[in-house]
Amino acid sequence: MPTAPPVVKPASRRTTWIIVGGIAAVLAVVTAVVWGNGDSYRETVAACRQALEAQTKAGGSGRPDVCEGVKKDDYDALVVGAVLKYGLGQQDKDTLDLYDDGSINGSLG
Repeated sequence: MPTAPPVVKPASRRTTWIIVGGIAAVLAVVTAVVWGNGDSYRETVAACRQALEAQTKAGGSGRPDVCEGVKKDDYDALVVGAVLKYGLGQQDKDTLDLYDDGSINGSLG
């Protein structure tokens, strides 16, 4: 007598929901791990600031690779800040600064 193919019993609703819940839990854990390990925008901006200051001190130019994730307006502000802090070099001192001992010493006209 020929044998009949085995009858596959469909999964119960409980089994289906257990599988769906397990997949959702795994996706939630993976998302949390990936999101938690990424740099925040604030950390990216801080790293960009440090790179720009070091580059400006050394006399370099161009956009450092670490600044790729920084918005244009924020990057422009960081560049201006770095240039004002380190890029202008030693400026001539004002005459009043050179002769300031509490009196004007004839330094004004």
